[in-house]
Amino acid sequence: MPVNYQNIMPPFYQKLQPLLGLYELSLASINEGIHLCNNTLYLLRNQIENHQFVSVGEEIDFFRNVKSEPLGYLIYFSEVRYCLLRMPKVGEQQQMGFLKKKVRMVNKFFGVHWDFIHYMEQDFEYLDEQYFTREKQHFPVYAPPETSYLDPKFFTSHDLLWARVKAMQLFAKYLKKAQLGMQKQKRKGLGEAHPLVLHWTGSKTALVELIYALQHAHAINDGHEDIAKIVAGFEQLFDVKIENVYKTYGEIRARKDKKARFVRTLWEQLLKQMEEEDGLTNH
Repeated sequence: MPVNYQNIMPPFYQKLQPLLGLYELSLASINEGIHLCNNTLYLLRNQIENHQFVSVGEEIDFFRNVKSEPLGYLIYFSEVRYCLLRMPKVGEQQQMGFLKKKVRMVNKFFGVHWDFIHYMEQDFEYLDEQYFTREKQHFPVYAPPETSYLDPKFFTSHDLLWARVKAMQLFAKYLKKAQLGMQKQKRKGLGEAHPLVLHWTGSKTALVELIYALQHAHAINDGHEDIAKIVAGFEQLFDVKIENVYKTYGEIRARKDKKARFVRTLWEQLLKQMEEEDGLTNH
C-alpha cells in the first residue's frame, strides 16, 4: 500500500502559519512549534513503517520535500529557543556580541556545506538516489549528538542535512531581524536621551551653494555621491524641502559679482571670529 501523507501535511502547515506570522516569537510559541513539528514527524514515521513507497521517485520526494519541512522547522524553533534562553540578560554589547557569534556560526555552516547547498538550490537531481533513498543509506554527514541513534527506516544520508540548511536560512533571517531590532532600540534611546532638532534658517539658495561646495570639495563620500542624494540627505537633516536644485545652481553660477556668496561669508565670519578670540586670548 503506498504512503499517504496528504492528511498529515496540510494540517501541519495550517497550524504553522500563525506561528510564522507572529512579529516576535515567545518561548510559549516556540514550544508550541516544537511540539507541532515533533508530532508531525511522529505521524510521518508511522506512515513509513506501515506502508511502502511505490517507486524510488516517491521515496526521494518524501525525504527531500516532505519530511525536511517539519524537521527543518523543528531545528529552526530549537535554535531560536536556545538563542532566547542563552542570550545575555543585560549589557547591550554582550547581547549584540552573542548575536554576532551566532551569525558567524550560521555562515560557517553554509561555508562547510556550500557544495550540497549549491546542488539543492540549483534543483539538480543526479545525486538524489544517493542522497534521499534508504538503499544508499550511510550515517548522515551532518548529525548532532542527539541523533546518534537514528531509525534506519526513517532517514537517508542527506535528509537531515537538507532540513538543517532550511532551518539555518530561517535562523539567519531571525538573527538579522534581532540585530536590526537592537540597533533601532539603541537609536530610539539615543534620540530620547538627546532630543535635537536642526532647522535651516538661512536661505535655500545658500544651502544649495553649500551642498555644491561640499560635493566639489569631495567632502561627502569622497566626492562620489551625486547631488540628488546629497540634497535628500540635507532635506532629512534640516527638515526642509529643496526644490529646483539645478536651476538654483545655474542662477548662482550666473551671478555677475561674487558667485559663491554664502561660502565666502562662511569663510569671512569664521576668520573674524577666530581673530576676535585670538585678540581676547592675547589680552
